[in-house]
Amino acid sequence: MIALGLLIVVHEFGHYVVARLCGVKVLRFSVGFGRPLWMRRLGRDRTEWVIAALPLGGYVKMVDEREGAVAPADLPRAFNRQSVWRRIAIVAAGPVANFLLAIAVYWVLFVVGVQEAKPILAAPEAGTVAAAAGIQRGDVVRAIDGEPVTSWSDVRWRLLDLALERRAARLEVLVDGRSITWRALDLSGVTSEDFEGDFLTQLGVRLDRPRVAPVIDRVIGGSAAERAGLQPGDRIRAIDDAPIEAWEDLVGAVQASPGRALRVRVERDGVLRTTEVTPAPVARGERTVGQIGATARTDPALMRDYLVEVSHPPLAALGRAAHKTWEMSVFALRMLWRMVTGSVSWRNLSGPVTIADYAGQSAQLGVVPYLAFLALISISLGVLNMLPIPLLDGGT
Repeated sequence: MIALGLLIVVHEFGHYVVARLCGVKVLRFSVGFGRPLWMRRLGRDRTEWVIAALPLGGYVKMVDEREGAVAPADLPRAFNRQSVWRRIAIVAAGPVANFLLAIAVYWVLFVVGVQEAKPILAAPEAGTVAAAAGIQRGDVVRAIDGEPVTSWSDVRWRLLDLALERRAARLEVLVDGRSITWRALDLSGVTSEDFEGDFLTQLGVRLDRPRVAPVIDRVIGGSAAERAGLQPGDRIRAIDDAPIEAWEDLVGAVQASPGRALRVRVERDGVLRTTEVTPAPVARGERTVGQIGATARTDPALMRDYLVEVSHPPLAALGRAAHKTWEMSVFALRMLWRMVTGSVSWRNLSGPVTIADYAGQSAQLGVVPYLAFLALISISLGVLNMLPIPLLDGGT
């Protein structure tokens, strides 16, 4: 809930600051709804600063004749008596604060530098769109429809953007490290269900990874792996008596067994032991796969050829951060429109509980994934609250 609380505070503080700059009297700044758990009156106006029982939103309450009687001395400071442009500025300040937070987070990530996966493609499964396009293992994506890409996340976002339009994607790829060619991905057959999971997997577009040992590096709290007693450093030797030689063997066995108990042979500190783990069912498009919530331990030297450092000078990073925030805001609007028209399922719109859950998982994966998730959700909240729907922001 920390991530959600931070986003709420930033959003409401945007309303509060601009309201004060416009001379409007603020009666209450509340994080959450319902019964106050903590309250202080501060400042010349004795504004109530509140933390309430239901942490699913917040609000800034201002003097407003439409909500009750107003003292004569406060009438010039009532929200409803401000000019149209001042009222627009106050209402828009919350979403703008969310966008500014996203820009700040991306700026930090771009300046500090982020290690991302190189856009190296794995061999596609037979019968997929990627296989029909002639994609081969080791193809390195250099550009999509003429737009350069440097990382796997660039590839994901660009293809997702094109898939929403059901447009073909022209990939410029480097083959065997020496020759350049093009692959044409037909995205016309992408369905609304494909967006509910890993849509790239449905297309057969997968990230190539080095063959690593089946040794656990991290176990996500509350996951099936944790419940089964698996720990960092465990080496998975077998699942249901089938030998496990590499991490991808483990992934294949787990994904093929959603909700089914697996007998896992584990080596820990040179001692073999057996435990039982039941992969959690996770929807991916039209199919359900298993997931246990564990990551692989990788050799940095082995991963070096598969990673790229993405960083920029401070000024260039600011431009990149603003552009990324704008690009993702436009994308969020297009997704919402697709939901309205029925071409994308409303199940893609997550609520506060789902947001908090993903935030917790991101935090356990590291600072960078957590910050990236925070920026993404901040943009989503900003976009939602810019829409002229009172239910989403209640007017502040």
